[in-house]
Amino acid sequence: MSELEPLSRRIQAPANLPAVEHPALAEVRPATMADLEALIALTHAAEAIDHPSWASPREEVEDLLEGPGIDATVDTLIGFAADGRALAFASIMPASSADTRVQVYTNGIVHPEVRGQGIGTMLLAWAKGRATQHLATREETLPAWIAMYAQERTTDAIAIGLDAGFTVERYFHTMERDLAADIPDLAIGDDVEIVTFTPELREATRLARNDAFRDHWGSQPSSPEKWERFTTGEIFRPDLSVVAVERGTTNVIAFTLSSVNEDDTELQGYRASYIDLIGVVRDRRGQKLAPALIAEALRRARADGLAKATLDVDSSSPTGANTLYEGMGFTATDVEVALVIEF
Repeated sequence: MSELEPLSRRIQAPANLPAVEHPALAEVRPATMADLEALIALTHAAEAIDHPSWASPREEVEDLLEGPGIDATVDTLIGFAADGRALAFASIMPASSADTRVQVYTNGIVHPEVRGQGIGTMLLAWAKGRATQHLATREETLPAWIAMYAQERTTDAIAIGLDAGFTVERYFHTMERDLAADIPDLAIGDDVEIVTFTPELREATRLARNDAFRDHWGSQPSSPEKWERFTTGEIFRPDLSVVAVERGTTNVIAFTLSSVNEDDTELQGYRASYIDLIGVVRDRRGQKLAPALIAEALRRARADGLAKATLDVDSSSPTGANTLYEGMGFTATDVEVALVIEF
């Protein structure tokens, strides 16, 4: 197979980005950390319509402004009403590493008060152009894509993406489990033990994650910086996170990592854990490590007084994760759609 040319030669980026101008927006400019509170308010106002049972935690909104690889002065745009409220936001987020593909994710938020007026179309045009500019600076000889995500119920956002040239590539199901239901006690091999995630196991777990997800759609290796931000974040719960190690070693071969966003309690009416990641390194698959780890994570969540556990899964997972989670008592609720433009 012939090697691709560097992205810098294959992609022609726009010299100027599309303008975002609308009568409802008195000011449009790059965002700064000083805009964080306004951006959080905008995010939660939009989420109250798009997915009313959960809200993005503060640290995830912060990542839109200062995450790895983001230069907010060129990678973000925020629009304010005359009264100072944030009504629109757009950004790009390059993936923190590129092994098999260079990936850039677009984000767009429009306040419900001004939806249906063309602002979302302008935001995505700007973000698509900025993502293309970013890709045109890259020297990797790899495929590339620009991606966006939208809840299946937000048909207007999906339509805007399709009109901008994105195509639907994947569906991700949110699944939920009642922790009051019976949790199975599952045995594992004598050569394996399940232990609590600790900082000392952080790097070994990152390496296990990268191996486990290497054949998953859209997954690229997690960089040390991104992994540390995740595992030291405010909502991450190491006490509810468990890993399987080869007995007598610190060699991680499987993991179930959980977080708890206490801000969701009021929205949901109950406390819940979110299982961020479940994985088994490829040469240890088929040994029932994942269900044993999930069961242990569920027991810990229940002991902590949580009522439910949730997770997200690719509907076309190569490991058959959907069937596994259904067998563990999870049922599907919401659906998220992934759309991409490939280069």
